[in-house]
Amino acid sequence: MNLRNYAYIGDAVWELHIRKKTVCITENSKKLHKITTDKVKASFQAELIHFLEPRLTDEELEIARRARNLPIPVGRRQIQLEYRQATAFEALIGWWYLHNPERLEEIIQVTDEEIKF
Repeated sequence: MNLRNYAYIGDAVWELHIRKKTVCITENSKKLHKITTDKVKASFQAELIHFLEPRLTDEELEIARRARNLPIPVGRRQIQLEYRQATAFEALIGWWYLHNPERLEEIIQVTDEEIKF
């Protein structure tokens, strides 16, 4: 599977994880949307990949590096660096989801400790 497809899966997995967390916080749909979008946007994912980098294996760092170097859609050129970092994060989430669910769980626990809801 190519890295863009891993990122596609990773985006869905990450958003579902965040949604599962946010529904426990409030029943207000406007607040749910705001909390969720704050945690799934590119800038937040870019912060998370930087937070996780010291914990990544060489293989995981290589996946992230390759995902960061994927071509960027024209509409995203203004926030190119954030978008590249977010793509790397999503690709890793997708890769773990499909190939190493135990590692995904470990990373989710680490990020949950870091995330403030």
